[in-house]
Amino acid sequence: MFFSTELKKFKNIKHCFFSRKNGVSKGLYESLNCGQGSEDEAKKILKNLEIVSQKIGCKKEFLITLNQKHTNKVVYFENKDSIKNKLHGDAIVTKVKDVAIAILTADCAPIFFYDPKKEIIGCAHSGWKGALNGIIKNTVNKFLELNSNTNDLIAVIGPCIKKENYKVKVDLLNRFMAKDNKNNIFFKKIKNDEYIFDLRGYINKEIFNLNIKNIENIELDTFSEKGLFYSYRRSLLNGENDYGRCISVILMT
Repeated sequence: MFFSTELKKFKNIKHCFFSRKNGVSKGLYESLNCGQGSEDEAKKILKNLEIVSQKIGCKKEFLITLNQKHTNKVVYFENKDSIKNKLHGDAIVTKVKDVAIAILTADCAPIFFYDPKKEIIGCAHSGWKGALNGIIKNTVNKFLELNSNTNDLIAVIGPCIKKENYKVKVDLLNRFMAKDNKNNIFFKKIKNDEYIFDLRGYINKEIFNLNIKNIENIELDTFSEKGLFYSYRRSLLNGENDYGRCISVILMT
């Protein structure tokens, strides 16, 4: 369990970037696998989600996750009646209290947003595709639609794959360069057409460019910390046929 020093300052906010520890799943999924898209036993995933809801302090029916597809779609919950679980999207924004909104990851970055003045929370799932497609900008724009001021916003970027372990091909570099030539600073050539990509650095740049200055990073590497995190890339490297997902949760009381 990992926490933001910024968000811990607020008594009305509960949050956690959960590790893979202290759950009931076995084998590849050991132990707190919360990914209902995985091939883990459904009853074990539901038990893990129940453990998370107890830890965060909400009813299990109010622990809300998404059907994430690396899109730029933001789901907004205006009131408790509008809340539905497993909607398609890659970010959630809400003013509703006592509802835990959550992101599932296995190398991508979970990001929390909080406006303490307007009392709005958000969470986003950002891998390279979501970041390039604009999930971060769209999430912040939803805050702005709700009369947030970027000077008041806090952004916290959770554990994700470290650049040294994020090897990509030249085609990914070209996609980022097509958007902005300056994006080459997030890529480092290691051989022929192979590069390493700084996902965390790119996300920080995206957030900073939206005039959010209060940015915190939980600097942990999902790829190398096998005992703490699930990793899609590590599972591929090991020839495993599936992988678990860690959950990151934020709730306003």
